[in-house]
Amino acid sequence: MTEQTPDNELDQTIIQITQQQKPETLNQLITLTKQKTGQPEQQILKHITQLQQKQKLHLKPPQPQTPQTLTAYLRTGKASWYWTTLALTAATILTVYTIPDTTTNPLIYTRYILGALFILWLPGYTLTKALFPTHPQNKTGKQDPDNIERIALSLGLSIALAPMTGLLLNYTPWGIRLTPITLSLTALTLTLATAAIIREHQTANPTAPPT
Repeated sequence: MTEQTPDNELDQTIIQITQQQKPETLNQLITLTKQKTGQPEQQILKHITQLQQKQKLHLKPPQPQTPQTLTAYLRTGKASWYWTTLALTAATILTVYTIPDTTTNPLIYTRYILGALFILWLPGYTLTKALFPTHPQNKTGKQDPDNIERIALSLGLSIALAPMTGLLLNYTPWGIRLTPITLSLTALTLTLATAAIIREHQTANPTAPPT
């Protein structure tokens, strides 16, 4: 017959297993404790619950695994910013070429809003994501900017990238016109966004095969 372990000794064993072996789930903690103490599962679960209520034990919920492939990663919620960027870019192009630039047209404000985002936000935002792919809440280095710094960087870089794009176009046969500027900023934004999502996936899953 299994010798019963005193309550305080069982509590210490549970805490020790949690700190040293770091079980990912409650079932793993129960199994490890049962193997070491021989106590029934119900008794172990009761003690775990009591330790949690006393705030002596903190079990972290299991973190979802990052998909190994980029294609699978694009179908997760973490890639929502990428699809939002593509949708805003497509919507901007659509409004630019479908909504007349006349003050009597009420839809002109939609064109203004999307145009402002397209020029003053998206280029810098995608470049910031490419440079710092780690999310602020999960960052591993202090050099990574927080949310406020990312917003400031996105605006500042966009303000710098848009004039640079226009300056380069000025020395091409196309010149600084609506279509060349729109297509150039579209190509720049999509290129940076794609580079950013690739870096983000590789950072979140270092063991993933190269894209």
